[in-house]
Amino acid sequence: METLEFVIYPDGRVQEMVTGIVGSSCSEVTAAIEAQLGQVVSYQPTSEFFAQQTVLQQQAWASA
Repeated sequence: METLEFVIYPDGRVQEMVTGIVGSSCSEVTAAIEAQLGQVVSYQPTSEFFAQQTVLQQQAWASA
């Protein structure tokens, strides 16, 4: 399950944590939100960022 969690500190800083999204696609998901929040001061990718998404491909052959 994809989850975005935000912590808003009293000084106005916002911490954003993304879980459940494999690979760098989390950057695409959060780009619009980050643009509205302001300047990103630090970025720390999780192990999910470096994981590769598994794609299964099946082929069916018709026998004559």
